[in-house]
Amino acid sequence: MGKHGTHLVWDWNGTLLDDIDAVIGATNAAFEEIGLEPITLARYRELYRVPVPLFYEQLMGRLPTEAEWLVMDEAFHRHYWVRAEVCGLAAGAAELLAARQAAGLTQSLLSLAPHDLLVPIVRRHGIEERFVRVDGRTGSSTAGKAEHMVRHLVALEGVPPERIVVIGDAADDAVAAAHVGAKAVLYTGGSHSRKSLAAVGVPVVDTLEEAVAVAEELAA
Repeated sequence: MGKHGTHLVWDWNGTLLDDIDAVIGATNAAFEEIGLEPITLARYRELYRVPVPLFYEQLMGRLPTEAEWLVMDEAFHRHYWVRAEVCGLAAGAAELLAARQAAGLTQSLLSLAPHDLLVPIVRRHGIEERFVRVDGRTGSSTAGKAEHMVRHLVALEGVPPERIVVIGDAADDAVAAAHVGAKAVLYTGGSHSRKSLAAVGVPVVDTLEEAVAVAEELAA
């Protein structure tokens, strides 16, 4: 792997994949099953947290029990993956990924989506070859991305953290970046409101093109 230039670690859901409508639809379908009131996009972006049980705590006034969480998690994923099949990439994503690869710059994909479901959908969008690695979640869905980021960076074989910028749509992406000594840029097209992202203390952008430009400045 090349030793020069910024290495980008991309998030998938809500960043490269424009799936926020699928997320809201699946969330409300799952809520209906478990007796919770439906939620608006604005309310979702205001309350969303990772680990996800903390999001449910905001809605329920308490953390779900382990049994409740298992039901909620299964219901959401059952509804979400049906909807995800018709989601497209975010505006400009395919072109940005191709341009970076053509320029000899490296990038990888790290997601909390299950690995066995992530890889086929990335492949169907025709962008798998743009990344030096594609890693999805292989363990529990109750934790954030920080420990997954540690394993991802080890697998990148020597890319120093100061060369790495994480681009994602959630505060947890910035937390995971800081955990390994990398930088982060947060994108407003996904799970959080601009206000909640701004509170994290890293650059916040409205387009992926801007995210890449800011990432290059951060790692310069």
